[in-house]
Amino acid sequence: MPQAKTLTVRELRKVLDHLASKPHSARNRLMMLMTHWSGMRVGEIAALCVGDVRNLDGTVKAEIRLDATQTKGKHARTVFVNDRLRKEIAVYLRLVVTTDPTKPLFYTQKRSAFSANTLCQTLNAVYRAAGIAGATSHSGRRSFITTLASKGIGVRVLASLAGHKSIATTQAYIDVNDAMKRAAVELVS
Repeated sequence: MPQAKTLTVRELRKVLDHLASKPHSARNRLMMLMTHWSGMRVGEIAALCVGDVRNLDGTVKAEIRLDATQTKGKHARTVFVNDRLRKEIAVYLRLVVTTDPTKPLFYTQKRSAFSANTLCQTLNAVYRAAGIAGATSHSGRRSFITTLASKGIGVRVLASLAGHKSIATTQAYIDVNDAMKRAAVELVS
C-alpha cells in the first residue's frame, strides 16, 4: 500500500477553500490543520478534550500534553502548538458551546465524540471531495514531518515532535522531492 500523499501549501489551501463552504467547516478546518501544523495523529485529535487545548483563563495552550491513553504507543507526549495553530484553535473555541474542560473538543454530527476511525473517514472524505488524489488522514502528519525536514530540522527533533521512539520510523515519513534535491545540490561549493 503506498504512503499517504504529502501536500504542498497550494494543495492544503485548496482543501481549506473547499471546507470553507461546507457544513461543519470550522470543526473540519481545525481538525485538518492540527494534522498539518502539529503532526498529531487522528486518534490523538479525536481524543482531545477542551481542557487539553484551553487554559483556565480561556487562552489557548502553547503545549498540548497528551496522556498515555490519548496516544498510539500509550506513551505520554507533548505536542507543541505554533502561533498560527493557536489562533485557529482560539477561533474554534469561540464557537464551542461548552467551556467544560472534560468535554470532547470535536463532536460528530450526532453530537458524540469522534472515534479515531470516524475522524479518519471524515478527513479522507474531505480530501476526496477537494480533489486531492492519494491524500489520506495520514497526509497531514507526513506533510508536517516532510516540511520540517526540508527546512533542515534534524531527524531526532522530528522523531520527538512526531512521538516516534525510533528515528527509522520518522525517516520513512519524509518524502523527498525535487525541490529538496535542488536545494541540497546548491549547498555544494
